[in-house]
Amino acid sequence: MESVDRKDLSTEQQNQNSVDIDNKSISEILHIINQEDKTIADKVANAIDDISRTVELTTAAIRSGNKVYYLGAGTSGRLGVLDASEMPPTYSVPSDWFNGIIAGGDKALRNSIEGAEDKPEIALKDLKEASLQSGDVLIGISTSGAARYVQSAINYAKSIGAKTVYLICNQTPHLTANTDVEIKIDTGPEVITGSTRMKGGSATKMVLNMISTATMVQLGKVYGNLMVDLMTVNDKLIDRGLRIIQDLTGASHDIAKLKLSESDNSVKVAVVMIKKSCSKEDALNMLEQENGFLRRVIND
Repeated sequence: MESVDRKDLSTEQQNQNSVDIDNKSISEILHIINQEDKTIADKVANAIDDISRTVELTTAAIRSGNKVYYLGAGTSGRLGVLDASEMPPTYSVPSDWFNGIIAGGDKALRNSIEGAEDKPEIALKDLKEASLQSGDVLIGISTSGAARYVQSAINYAKSIGAKTVYLICNQTPHLTANTDVEIKIDTGPEVITGSTRMKGGSATKMVLNMISTATMVQLGKVYGNLMVDLMTVNDKLIDRGLRIIQDLTGASHDIAKLKLSESDNSVKVAVVMIKKSCSKEDALNMLEQENGFLRRVIND
């Protein structure tokens, strides 16, 4: 059942700072939007404890061989798909560690199929097709907490033994769900009333970035703040990978390039090969023994 009336949701309130935005100059409009956007980071900071609990769940799930699923409708779903799709090239992880599901399917990424959020039965179909299992983590995203698609997905996930997280941008969800963690980012009234693709969308992207990035750090996918597990699949990433190898080893550009090639384009392996003067096979074995944590290998 609905816990509050939609009109009581903060995201549905009229923002007093933009009530006459249609009578403003372009510069004034942009300043209003910018001032509202500045409030988002502080709002996210208030939810750090719950975001941290979520990272504990996602990290434990992946370490146990399980997966993480983002699920949402409209902007929420698109942002989940975006964050999940960026994990493999950034951290060289399997494409199914993080999964994005949007109401209405891939067509909804480019086209508005907003009515899909009101169809709870579709959520069960989507999760079954995605092979959600006990031990996985489902992060349901709904800025207002009013998407029955998300509510239904969370309740189903919980019923089969998956861990569940509810990410909303209000003080309380419009529709309650059976969750292990509830992340509430009270972003307040939007510049354009109800347009949660704005502050709500910004807050959502920030939180998803935090969840996935912190999870990758916990899993040994970075050294310091360097992207040592990136996939060198284009010129930009090859250049970045070579610079990382040189920074960490002091090797020349030619040596870094040679070892990157010998390591099958693995920056992390190339670094170990140079630092330990070893073969690719030995480097791989050392990294495996330390669960992929480069620091533990080269600082041994």
